Amino acid sequence: MSYFEAVILGLIQGLAEFLPISSSGHLALMQQWFGIEEDKVLLFAVLLHVGTLVSVFIVYWKDVWELIKELGLTIRDIFTGRGLRIQERPTRKLGVMIIVATIPTGIIGILFNDFFNSLYNSVIPIGIGLIITGFLLILAERMGSASRGIQQMNYRNALFIGTVQGIAICPGISRSGSTLFGSLMCNLDRKFAVKFVFLISIPSILGSAVMEAPAAIQSGLDPGQLGPILVGMAVAAISGLIAIKTMIKIVSDKKLSYFSYYVWILGLIVVGYGVFFA
Repeated sequence: MSYFEAVILGLIQGLAEFLPISSSGHLALMQQWFGIEEDKVLLFAVLLHVGTLVSVFIVYWKDVWELIKELGLTIRDIFTGRGLRIQERPTRKLGVMIIVATIPTGIIGILFNDFFNSLYNSVIPIGIGLIITGFLLILAERMGSASRGIQQMNYRNALFIGTVQGIAICPGISRSGSTLFGSLMCNLDRKFAVKFVFLISIPSILGSAVMEAPAAIQSGLDPGQLGPILVGMAVAAISGLIAIKTMIKIVSDKKLSYFSYYVWILGLIVVGYGVFFA
């Protein structure tokens, strides 16, 4: 893998992970177009996930730090007999909701990982997934404003959003787009919905990296590829940072339809290519 390929793949991972256009679908397409064998870039793919995680931590470092501190206070309260006191402490409730949302995502990922991976053998499922993503974004944009924040959020909301996030393992389905759709379906405030979407991406991305890590480590690392890998990680982190900031503004301004048109066009092209040329 060349430096140019590493930069392109890192850029796509960072932008498409957080913009609602499906990073998995774009990376799969780019690997096919570049002729990159998947088993040779497994470790690179895992480290790209690490790069995108860095961007989430940079944007939401205050929230992450508050969640870490609250975890310590929660352990103290449990051992001193005070209980969880979730409703009394919004940050604690946010942490619980993140954990609850992660449960169905993890179950779907573990049970159906092989099935979803098999769909990458053809570009047609990727194209269909992109088209579905477009419809989800249109629906999300047309939903009215709501004022429900963490205090009004319940376990059903978290389970639903986590389930939608799990389904986004399907190629071409955007994780950020589908979870945003799920959050707005639960009538969450748009500003809080975006934050929740990105915070639950942390365990999701981390879990994905952990699942891929054994095969990636087994595939080994060519010392000559260390440079491109580090460059790709840096590009993924920087582009991810830009994508998160952009996504926050887009959701607030209700301009998700721009991405709908993009994924529809790309999806139709990919399906057409798969039907007539692949």
